[in-house]
Amino acid sequence: MTVLIILVVLLAAFVAVFLYRLAVLRRGGTAAILRVTPAPGDTGWRHGVIRYGEGSLVFFKLSSLRPGPDSRIDRQGIEVAGRRSPEGSEFDIMSEEIIILSVKDRDSSYEIALDGGAMTAFLSWVESRPSGRSVRGRRL
Repeated sequence: MTVLIILVVLLAAFVAVFLYRLAVLRRGGTAAILRVTPAPGDTGWRHGVIRYGEGSLVFFKLSSLRPGPDSRIDRQGIEVAGRRSPEGSEFDIMSEEIIILSVKDRDSSYEIALDGGAMTAFLSWVESRPSGRSVRGRRL
């Protein structure tokens, strides 16, 4: 009986975490496919949602139960290193309209696959960041 109670409590906790994550994803954002690089071949891509904040971009994987974001990219340290079209087996999860941006943060590098409108929004967010001087002078 004790084992059954423990299993029911664990199942209830799992369902609660799942419903919380679903609520977080349904609050909105931009659909994206992201992978941390370097990654071997065409592997490592994860579907999810990105949200833009004042200081960072956060990525929520669709298949994760983590309560917070799975990746965070700092706005001040971001650098767009290049862009390309999908290649090879990437067409299994992407269409020809998708553009893949190589992005470097201070600590990590990523590839983000976005459609045309989402790419425009992402580049606008990056280019409209405040200069380093105005950020240093701000008091929090």
